[in-house]
Amino acid sequence: MPRPLIGITTYVEESTRYGVWDLPTSLVPTGYHQLVQAAGGAAVLLPPDEPGSAAEVLSRVDGLVVAGGPDVDPVHYGAARDPRTGAPATVRDRWELALINAALEADVPVLGICRGMQALNVALGGTLIQHIDGHVDTPGVMSRHPVRPVPGTRYADLVPEEAQVPTYHHQAVERLGRGLVVSAHALDGTVEAVELPDPARWVLGVQWHPERDEDTRVMASLIEAAAVRSAVPVA
Repeated sequence: MPRPLIGITTYVEESTRYGVWDLPTSLVPTGYHQLVQAAGGAAVLLPPDEPGSAAEVLSRVDGLVVAGGPDVDPVHYGAARDPRTGAPATVRDRWELALINAALEADVPVLGICRGMQALNVALGGTLIQHIDGHVDTPGVMSRHPVRPVPGTRYADLVPEEAQVPTYHHQAVERLGRGLVVSAHALDGTVEAVELPDPARWVLGVQWHPERDEDTRVMASLIEAAAVRSAVPVA
């Protein structure tokens, strides 16, 4: 039987060197598709397209992963730019916010990872803290810290224990988007996971990078929800 097909959004880089080539590239680290595959799904990459095509693209997949990456432009949540906020990723912002809104409209299961969690919050009208300290130890090096689940949430059902997670971010959720609840915190109180509490809808965001870990529980739950939606059994 076919595996549930999970779409993964991509980075967009103006200059990427491989072999003799140095070209604009849409790409994503291999950990994303490997995590989808390890958890029982098939992966397909979703490079930026016209925002108006988001619903049509999502009609071809069973679930959506919004990958990590650059800061969401504060224009999307009505804030002035902090000097420590990264350069705008305009094309990616427009595409991913359109994908998230279309997925919510169509009840496509959604997992937001790091930037993806922040984009989910912004798509639902929430805001971000544009800089926090303590969640990046060394530039370019993933660190780890514990996160604590909030009892009674979907995330707590999947990962009931305090977990050490791979993390690399300098922004965080401030005001929650419409309908979202917090489902995990770091020890310093930073929001580390959010979700829609409706049991009939699978929508979850995590601030860390599960694609850099061996724990497949969150991704496996997304794929199970995608299989139910598409009536595809998971082995």
